[in-house]
Amino acid sequence: MLGGTAWLGGKITTAALRLGHDVTALARGESGPVPDGAAFFRADRDSPDAYAAVGRQSWDAVVDVSSQPGQVRRAAEALAGCARRYIFVSSCSVADHDIPGADESAPLLPALEADVMASMETYGEAKAACEQHVLDAFGPGRAFIARPGLIAGPGDVSDRTGYWPLRFARPASPDGSVLVPDAPELATQVIDVRDLAAWLVGAAERKVSGTFNAVGEPMMLPAHLERARQAAGHTGPLVSVEPQRLADAGVNYWSGERSLPLWLPLPEYACFASRDNGAAVAAGLKLRPLAETLADVLAWEQTAGPDRERKAGLTAQEERELLAAI
Repeated sequence: MLGGTAWLGGKITTAALRLGHDVTALARGESGPVPDGAAFFRADRDSPDAYAAVGRQSWDAVVDVSSQPGQVRRAAEALAGCARRYIFVSSCSVADHDIPGADESAPLLPALEADVMASMETYGEAKAACEQHVLDAFGPGRAFIARPGLIAGPGDVSDRTGYWPLRFARPASPDGSVLVPDAPELATQVIDVRDLAAWLVGAAERKVSGTFNAVGEPMMLPAHLERARQAAGHTGPLVSVEPQRLADAGVNYWSGERSLPLWLPLPEYACFASRDNGAAVAAGLKLRPLAETLADVLAWEQTAGPDRERKAGLTAQEERELLAAI
């Protein structure tokens, strides 16, 4: 496991350990502890000798979640001779999002030529380059490439999936009102981190190769919000606000400060969250109901510190001000 100390890498490591596999994590060890039971090699992936120790051993599979092309290229080249297969977690962002129900054949963005992704503005291009490096070193018969969309579940410190169930559980307004975007034609599509991790480990066990959209079932935003509301037991009013009014009031899309998570502009992103997951499901991907994911996210949010500094969403004060101005 290249990584294994952060959120997704830790879930993959834990899933493999639970099934009785021997797991070694190679990481700097700065993102968190290595799960109990895993061996640990401390290494900086940008160092020229990062893979010297693990390159002398034999591995059934390597799992990589990096977004930096140089890191993936060096790892794939260094481990191609000692690992049977390479499992790479890419992203749906590598592909064109203008095609409704796009499958894995959707046109890709041009691969980033640089080894380092300087900003998230080139995230899709960087992941596309990573995919190519894996295929160059391992070939299509020994490579498994998963392209998730938005990953959800307990431990999501991006706050994109936890914002809504937590807001419904703790409305900012004294009367229980919650502000929501009026976007009935906007789709959402999330995959639970635990389902993704279990599928990746299973793919390694079954020696699956290929490229797959690792996404959940598409669901329109109002239905997604209703499930978040039910998970929180919210019975207060919903204040639905037109997108243009939100934009005029300085509310941002998707994530970051003063944002509404999951909200995206239309028509530009009408197909963004409507990928075809048929190939992944046929390859063993099992998806739990969104309601279960959101209930578990809410339980985690309430214990992780709901008043912590957040990376996405409106603060309670911002929402009260917006509600008062509408």
